[in-house]
Amino acid sequence: MSAKILDGKWVRDQILAELKPRIERMKAAHRPPGLAVILVGHDPASEIYVRSKIKTCGDLGIYSEKVTPPETISTEDLLGIIEGLNQRNEIDGILVQAPLPKQIDKRSILLGVSPDKDVDGFHPLNVGCLVADIPAPRACTPAGILELLRRYEIPIAGKNAVVVGRSDIVGKPMALLLLHQHATVTICHSKTANLPGECRRADILVGAIGKPALLTRDFIKPGATVIDVGQNRGPDGKGLVGDVDPEAMKELSSAYTPVPGGVGPLTIAMLMSNTVQAAEQHLCCS
Repeated sequence: MSAKILDGKWVRDQILAELKPRIERMKAAHRPPGLAVILVGHDPASEIYVRSKIKTCGDLGIYSEKVTPPETISTEDLLGIIEGLNQRNEIDGILVQAPLPKQIDKRSILLGVSPDKDVDGFHPLNVGCLVADIPAPRACTPAGILELLRRYEIPIAGKNAVVVGRSDIVGKPMALLLLHQHATVTICHSKTANLPGECRRADILVGAIGKPALLTRDFIKPGATVIDVGQNRGPDGKGLVGDVDPEAMKELSSAYTPVPGGVGPLTIAMLMSNTVQAAEQHLCCS
C-alpha cells in the first residue's frame, strides 16, 4: 500500500477558513485583529517570508503593518520600536523576523515583546506555559504539525515519537506538544549515539535538524509517520530539500509530509491563529 501524503496546504486552508468568521465577528463588534512584523535590513529570504505573512493577513481581513528599521539599528533602538508596539491597543501580535543582524542582542529582543503579543510563542513565559500545558501562544511550526496529525487522524497517544533536532523554535516545543498528547518522546541531536537506531524506534519521526536528506532509509521504521520539517536549499542552490531522504520516506512510511507543501504552509496559518487568539483575549479583557 502506498504511503499517504500529508498535505499541509489542505490543512492550512482549513485553519484559515475557520479563522475568517472569528475575524468577522471581531470586526463587527470592535476592530480587526492587528499584527506588526518587524523586518530589520534586507535579507532576501526574510523579505519573501514577511511578504507572505502580510499577504495572508490581507486575505483574512487582519490589520497588518510592516516596520523596516535599517540593518545598522542598535538593540536599544529596536527595543524602543517594540515597546511602542507593546503600548498600542490595535496591535495584538508582534513578530520580529529572524535572522537579526549580529550587533543585536537577540535575548533582549525576545524578552522585549510583551508575552500577550508574542505570537511566535518564543517568550520564556509562554515557553513555561507550554511546559506546564497551560494555554498560551505556541511555537507556530510545531503547533501546525500537531494540527496536521490531528486532522489526518494519526494516533499519537501511546506511540513512540522521535524528534531529531533540539532547537527552541521546533525541536523542543514539538517534543513537549507530543508529550502532552501522551506520546513517549525521544529528542535526538547531532551528538546522539546510534542516531539511526534511535530513529528506527519511531512510530512518529520528526526531522528538524536542518541538514539536507540526513535521515536515510536506515533511520525509518517501516510504517512510520514521517514529518519532514527541513527547508534546505538544494545542491544547485535552487528548490527545497527536506531533512529526510524523499525516496526512502515514500517507500517506507505509512504517511509523510512532502517538501515543499507539507509543514511549510502550516507555519503562517498558525501565526494567523495565534494572532486571532491574542486579539480575542485582548478584546474580552479590555
